[in-house]
Amino acid sequence: MIISSRHVLYPDGSVGPATITIEGDRFSEVALGVLDAEHEVDEWVLPGYVDAHCHGAAGASFSDPDPDKVRAAIGYHRSQGATSLFASTVTEDMDDLVDQIGRLRQFCAEGEFDGIHLEGPFLAESRKGAHNVDLLRDPTPGRVSRLLDAGGDDLRMITLAPERRCGIEAVQTIAAAGVHSAFGHSEADAATARDAVDSGADVVTHLFNAMAPIHHRKPGPVPWMLTDSRVMCELICDGVHLAPDVIRMAVQAAGPERICLVTDAMSATGQPDGDYMLGSLAVRVVNGGARLLNPDGSLGAIAGSTLTLGRAVEFVVTTVGIPLAQAAMMASTTPARWHGLDAGVIKAGRRADLCLTTGTGHLERVIRAGREIERQG
Repeated sequence: MIISSRHVLYPDGSVGPATITIEGDRFSEVALGVLDAEHEVDEWVLPGYVDAHCHGAAGASFSDPDPDKVRAAIGYHRSQGATSLFASTVTEDMDDLVDQIGRLRQFCAEGEFDGIHLEGPFLAESRKGAHNVDLLRDPTPGRVSRLLDAGGDDLRMITLAPERRCGIEAVQTIAAAGVHSAFGHSEADAATARDAVDSGADVVTHLFNAMAPIHHRKPGPVPWMLTDSRVMCELICDGVHLAPDVIRMAVQAAGPERICLVTDAMSATGQPDGDYMLGSLAVRVVNGGARLLNPDGSLGAIAGSTLTLGRAVEFVVTTVGIPLAQAAMMASTTPARWHGLDAGVIKAGRRADLCLTTGTGHLERVIRAGREIERQG
């Protein structure tokens, strides 16, 4: 397969003409500055997107015991641009979580997932979001070791609140094991956030959401995380979780090399409005927005999203006003580099993952491992 375009995202983040040759599942040659009229396309050619925080789609969570449902959820996200994908869990009983990790590792072994992300159970009750408060736990050494052992090399990231008992020690243990310790769902102040980063935390789970907000006398964790070069910050750019002005501020403060677009998508992604489950909690989706369903039928906290990375990139370009090259870096190059994936750049020898879009980021075609993915929805 040969693809040539005037708008190819180069590994350094610039854009220019290039001709890309794919053999098997790899880029065999990338000729920068070269156009091949016979194979020229009108689209922008971008690295395949990387979703490092995603819970499911197509009516199923990635933790579903039915492998066919999990494959359907994976397939939907791939068709929407996520050529690399982490399986994110939610807070569960420790035994159940270990069982889920075991099932997810089978998909990692098959190359379906690029890693596992545990969101919980080490979260703050006051910032639990869509997590079962009765199942939240302190990250004691025994619990942390059990999860690290269960996940092995497939475990990429654990989100935790460092202010919990044993929190800073847990950050150190997780980082020492070669797993990313992510700050999130936390009531921590600026000083504790700084201690967490000094101890090895290097990712922020959906920055701004489920943490103390910025106040001019009590800044909380956000300013520190935005300005510390050791940290990558996730953003959910769906028009619900964050206002465009806040997204723009975050990108300007941290730069696209430290911002990672994620979906935090749950099972309702790609599905009609209605009632769904997120772990053990009931969720109702109205106009595409997912919220916890309270016992009295009222709507509660935001419960993940129904976002795809294809839509996130387009939103960041058309609504927030970020250049497409920067949006693509935040959806591909930055998370791939941070997590050490064989993805994120169009370069000879790398896996042949591509997203082809219009100039405003609207996703037109997806290629994963040299094969075009049929679009869904």
